[in-house]
Amino acid sequence: MNKLVKKRVFIPLIALSFLVMGSGFIKSDFFEIAKQIEIFTTLFKELNMNYVDETNPGELMDTAIKNMLNDLDPYTKFLNEQDVETYRINNTGEYSGIGAVVRSFDDRLLIIEPYRDSPADKAGLKAGDEVIKIGDIEVSDFDDNASELLKGANNTTVDVTYKRQGKTQTTTVTRGSIEIDAVPYYKMADEKTGYIVLSKFNSKASSQTKAALLDLKGQGAEKIILDLRGNPGGLLSEAINVTNLFVPKGELIVTTKSKVKKFNQQYKTKNKAIDTEIPVVVLIDGSSASASEIVSGSLQDLDRAVVLGARSFGKGLVQRPMKLTYGTQLKVTISRYYTPSGRCIQSLDYWNRDEEGHAVKNTTFKNFKTKNGRNVQDGGGVLPDLEIEAVKANDMTKALMHNLVVFDYATKYYYENQLEDVANFKFSDTDYTGFKNFVNASSFSFETDTEKTLKEALAKDEAIFGNSLKDDYSKLLAQIQQGKITALGAHKKEIQKKLEDEIVKRYFYRDGLYDYYLQNDQAILVATSLLADHTKYQGILK
Repeated sequence: MNKLVKKRVFIPLIALSFLVMGSGFIKSDFFEIAKQIEIFTTLFKELNMNYVDETNPGELMDTAIKNMLNDLDPYTKFLNEQDVETYRINNTGEYSGIGAVVRSFDDRLLIIEPYRDSPADKAGLKAGDEVIKIGDIEVSDFDDNASELLKGANNTTVDVTYKRQGKTQTTTVTRGSIEIDAVPYYKMADEKTGYIVLSKFNSKASSQTKAALLDLKGQGAEKIILDLRGNPGGLLSEAINVTNLFVPKGELIVTTKSKVKKFNQQYKTKNKAIDTEIPVVVLIDGSSASASEIVSGSLQDLDRAVVLGARSFGKGLVQRPMKLTYGTQLKVTISRYYTPSGRCIQSLDYWNRDEEGHAVKNTTFKNFKTKNGRNVQDGGGVLPDLEIEAVKANDMTKALMHNLVVFDYATKYYYENQLEDVANFKFSDTDYTGFKNFVNASSFSFETDTEKTLKEALAKDEAIFGNSLKDDYSKLLAQIQQGKITALGAHKKEIQKKLEDEIVKRYFYRDGLYDYYLQNDQAILVATSLLADHTKYQGILK
């Protein structure tokens, strides 16, 4: 059945049926819900019984539900049994599989990152390998996410056929128990400064951060850098517990507000802090979201840490899984959260969209006061106290990452260059020129907002103004295209950092990348310098 037809038929009805998951409705709401459920049930039955061709009720329902939820925010999702298991893994950090980040794209299934000493690593799989066959199943013939076929019970084996640099190879991987640490790395940055990477907020986040903090203090750390860059968030409770390591018991960290009264709550710290005095710098970037923003935002509001890096993602929404039938769940946005100063850092307004249906980005911000009276703002993520240029994101860098251009270049670099020691790695100007040539020779392209507007205007006005206007538009579009190539030079710092990150991981895994950071990462170097200058550090907070 045509997908558009399915969407038109089912969305208005199925949308209403799921409203029963909430609470706090008046009596007339319940009547309307019951009415629409009855209409939908009879429609669904009659359609599947009488439609001219064979229908698949499961696929029809799945399409209806997912398209309905697409009209809400991107965090409200229907989880089938497989999705529920993935959700559990993300929260616990434990599963059985091959031990690698594997992602499915439109045209290929790629090994993104094998973990050091994991089953995938021991079997010889590398980042950039394209998996084409798992056991007897061709990836191209598999409708669902083929990466799920790599999971399985401990000590079971799976044959993996893959392409590497144009050559087809096969290896056998013995699956094992995989534990994903919330804190994959911590180390002394100098004699008095400890560095902790907190990469996700699963159930291990606060306990592992606490253990790292105590160990570093035992090694002589008198200052701490907490790195939340790239951390997409996770459990709200763990965000509060991590913050609690640095602030005393009874401190308000988060307030949640909802239309459902029982979800209106205040969350305060419940435990004795590890250290309420040790100077702290928190590192964030555009990929630091949700729980990362609770930690960074609350420590900023309480003037307990200096926040450094780039503006965070801006996710001020809280989700909760609601159990449905047959092992499925609805992960639904139940409330907005607010930091101690009273600000909500939600960046996109999913309830007020533009003409094309896109969420509107907040551009006007309100001022709030930290504990010491400093100005902070809402509505656009957490803005650092000190911004670092190389950490900032831009459309060009995002497009290069999204289209795997940086990833593919790192693969090429790895097989063309020998590197024995991370201390000897340096990405030179000559290397960057090679990258620009790689981009020019690739099929990489992305459309700027200006291009989109011009093309729409051209399509609308061409019939009125004729070829002369079309020629002018074409010349302008060509200039914009050339400008995008020029932008590779203008955004060199940001792009080169992404390249260095991806390349170093190929040779020395993620712990090698963090070793490299301690000597070369601009944000860490600035943070270390700031912490060494007590007067400047305190001056920012006061």
